[in-house]
Amino acid sequence: MHVQTDHRLSVPLRKEIPMNSTYEPPEVHRGSEVDIIRVSSSSRTASVAGAIAGVVRDNQDRTAKIQAIGASAVNQATKAIVLATDYLAQDGIIVAFVPEFVNVDINGKTRTAIRFNVGPR
Repeated sequence: MHVQTDHRLSVPLRKEIPMNSTYEPPEVHRGSEVDIIRVSSSSRTASVAGAIAGVVRDNQDRTAKIQAIGASAVNQATKAIVLATDYLAQDGIIVAFVPEFVNVDINGKTRTAIRFNVGPR
């Protein structure tokens, strides 16, 4: 019996992290009112999801703010929100999120970011 293989399936599903690389958790900026979790294209979705779940669990009266600039960063943020939704549902916390555009000043230049507001329903 001959089994035909599809070589496209041999691509690894997970991004391999070199052993000499250092892991950096998602950047959480704590303020008097909000926690802003900044996501980049290289952010690990599980780490960002854990940070989102932690913020929502710690204070269910506030929303977590997840901020991303660029398509890849927005993709990582979206996947992290879906994963955090599952984490929180296991604890009986149902969340919703609302996206918005915000202007951010970076090195004297104004950039448009997408900010996701995640909080309990």
